[in-house]
Amino acid sequence: MTQKSLVSTLLLVTANLLIPLAILTFASGFFPYKPFLPGLAEYEPLDFGPPPTGPFDKLVFMVVDALRRLLIRDGNALPYTANARAPTVTMPRIKSITTGSIPSFVDLILNIDEGDTSSSLAAQDTWLAQLKAKDAGKLLMYGDDTWLKLFPDTFDRVDGTSSFFVSDFTEVDNNVTRNVAGELENNDWGLMVLHYLGLDHIGHKSGPRSSNMVPKQREMDEIVQTIFEAMESKEHLQSTLFVLCGDHGMNDAGNHGASSPGETSPALVFMSPKIRDLGLTFSAPTEPKGEFEYYSMVEQSDLAPTIAALLGFPVSKNNLGAFIPDFLPFWPDANDKVQILIRNARQILHIVTAAFGPDLFLAGSATDPCKLEATDISELACEWQSVSQQAPSIANSKELDPAWLSTMSAWLRKAQDLMSSMASNYDMPKLILGQVLAVVAVISGVLAVLWTGNRGKHALVPLFLVTTVYGIMMFASSYVEEEHHFWYWSSTLWLTYLGARSIQRWGILDPLLTALRLTDQSDIRTRRVSSMIFPLTALTILRLIRSWNQTGQKFAGEPDIVKLFLLPHPKLLWPLVIAMYMLLSVRILPGLRDGLPYMAATSLTALLVPSAFAFKLAFTAEDAPELVSGFAEELLRIFGGQSLLFRARLVFVLLGVCAAFGVYRSPTGSPRAVGASGESPSLLPSSSWGKLTSLAMKAQLLHHLYTLLAMTQSRATNIPILLLSTFMLNSLQSTHLSVPEITVTSILLQFTTFFAYGGSNAISSVDLSSAYNGISGFNVLAVGLLTLIGNWAGPIFWTSATNLLLLERYHGKHGEERVFTRHAALLTAFTTASMACVMAACTALRTHLFIWTVFSPKYLYCMAWSLGQHLLINIGFGGFLFWLGAR
Repeated sequence: MTQKSLVSTLLLVTANLLIPLAILTFASGFFPYKPFLPGLAEYEPLDFGPPPTGPFDKLVFMVVDALRRLLIRDGNALPYTANARAPTVTMPRIKSITTGSIPSFVDLILNIDEGDTSSSLAAQDTWLAQLKAKDAGKLLMYGDDTWLKLFPDTFDRVDGTSSFFVSDFTEVDNNVTRNVAGELENNDWGLMVLHYLGLDHIGHKSGPRSSNMVPKQREMDEIVQTIFEAMESKEHLQSTLFVLCGDHGMNDAGNHGASSPGETSPALVFMSPKIRDLGLTFSAPTEPKGEFEYYSMVEQSDLAPTIAALLGFPVSKNNLGAFIPDFLPFWPDANDKVQILIRNARQILHIVTAAFGPDLFLAGSATDPCKLEATDISELACEWQSVSQQAPSIANSKELDPAWLSTMSAWLRKAQDLMSSMASNYDMPKLILGQVLAVVAVISGVLAVLWTGNRGKHALVPLFLVTTVYGIMMFASSYVEEEHHFWYWSSTLWLTYLGARSIQRWGILDPLLTALRLTDQSDIRTRRVSSMIFPLTALTILRLIRSWNQTGQKFAGEPDIVKLFLLPHPKLLWPLVIAMYMLLSVRILPGLRDGLPYMAATSLTALLVPSAFAFKLAFTAEDAPELVSGFAEELLRIFGGQSLLFRARLVFVLLGVCAAFGVYRSPTGSPRAVGASGESPSLLPSSSWGKLTSLAMKAQLLHHLYTLLAMTQSRATNIPILLLSTFMLNSLQSTHLSVPEITVTSILLQFTTFFAYGGSNAISSVDLSSAYNGISGFNVLAVGLLTLIGNWAGPIFWTSATNLLLLERYHGKHGEERVFTRHAALLTAFTTASMACVMAACTALRTHLFIWTVFSPKYLYCMAWSLGQHLLINIGFGGFLFWLGAR
């Protein structure tokens, strides 16, 4: 290795080692745990007398996305639409429900790790801890085992179920329901938590309009009816409060995690025969006031102080929720009503003064907040003076003054909004250190690019333009939300440029080759036709890929190819799917025959591809049965018999066997391919696959095997994207691209296919439908890998395809060993620069209104692209494939 090669390699390694270091350092400062007040809240002595007792002594808390309308119409229930703040995933939402606080965004990351214990609420004040301290009875939990992780050693009787095994619609709920009837007969409990998972799993697998959804909702209705009828008929349940709520909603794709109205507007309903005494009735069903606001909107955190008052214990110390005033009629005495609101307000006031200081809120303070310049905190302090001074006289009156109630409720909401919208307690030194490490990584990456020989006058201009424009976009929320348009248009412009250059190149080169008698007229005509076909083919394919799935925020529900053609007409889908499987059969077989006996290679191919197709057909029948009809239904009967678990494992084992053969078989054939007429391949456009050497065919075989794996992990409606990508790759093989041009093409098509698959910068677009293929239980590594392949199927395809382009173009040439290093340096320069820009945007806009709904999710995706797609796939997997094909 020359000194220049050694320096460039060291720079490249340094840049890539700094990527995870910079990302994790920045993340630890950007997503810190929010501080909380330790210990349990106790009733504060007030001049209003002893605290009021609650009208209920038991609580059934049921988490599910459904409600029973008849109870609402009869006045036995009070319905609300709860505002669940992002991130709309289970763990943060349970924290909000039980503590009344706004959880840290880092809980989104912890939510996927079932072994995590650092997020426990064992040391925090919650209404579960208050119930246990009150000795109200045993605490029971049946359902989502996230509760067991959050509340270790809290429940007396439990039956937990993994929330991540999304393939199951029935057992997860049966494990809950089987405990209900027996517990309704028992009188030793004070709390029963029921967290049903079936509706959520159906949403993840096949969306809210799945044929499985209505039967599951009816099942939940029956559970609600069973519990309510027991509350009416059994004496020991007469004072039981039944709360039914969703921890989050879902979007049109059935996913959640982001901030769309469907995800942030779950149902909330309080039920009890006692509620009938309040005299409040509502129509059900009803038309929404907004997109999903069917009933009065409350914050999901309002559950904590409301439950505390209704069951008669102090509000949790870290609560930011406001008591729902509709329940005040349960206390006839005005003094009790005032106490409930004042105690709630004083509890929030402790958090406000901890953040801003107590001076403005102290009675008799020398500073009058009402005379200060109007700010959020001075206005809050001024209004507090008014409502607190009026409270004693209001408490001594016979009736609660509606004006004071309105003012107090407004003050609670204002304090809640102020504290909820405050910037997180960012660790600025870590943010700065993370950005410094990112900048050093950028410098190392750029130097690696220059030292590896990528110094052509115009070679780096396209990559520089893409990187610069992309980095600037990261500072605008609307561009982050609609990022796919940048990649779609950039890819279109790039392929247009390559096509125009291809036409121009052969127009200049053909006369020279003819004059030197290095080619004949028939070859000239062939090349001219080929140069015209490439841009037309590539741009047509790209246009189809762009239209396959609408994504982003503004146009996510607009028509696309899947919605307009494939879902209404599944007969159009399956010929495309079958064509892709047949194409892979044709291409896998030669790779296996280059080293295996004919019968062995044929038998292995005949077993692998049909097994993969049979699994995909059976999986689709479970996942989206409306797509399996007609011809596909007949095929399903032919391939029927085995479980999905067995089918998936068989496919994975066969893929593993074929991949092992591709890696370890002995190569045959010449070290360099030669054209049919003896010409050097460097002067001729390659045929699609025929001129790869036997060594490079190993990488080709692994590429086809990966494509089959990607199809196994993709929804059936997205498999044609891989077919189109294969045609695109064949089209690109007819061009002569330099290493920087191959790299730019790879980057553009990786991002383009990611968004074409339906991906976005919203957490809700993460597809978990194939995360458990071949797995009988939760395993963080296996589920994580399968989720990565399922969501990054297109980008990984283009990583493998890029290596084929590099091998076909540069295999056997001088300096071949440096080709991948040059490619990796360019990829690293782009990744480090984009990572640094995202970090800078998150820091500069950390007080922005959309920091938690747009920029924070974007940073998480930046982590996934940098650590997963770049380091693991582009550098690790891609480097292995290139080394394998080149050695």
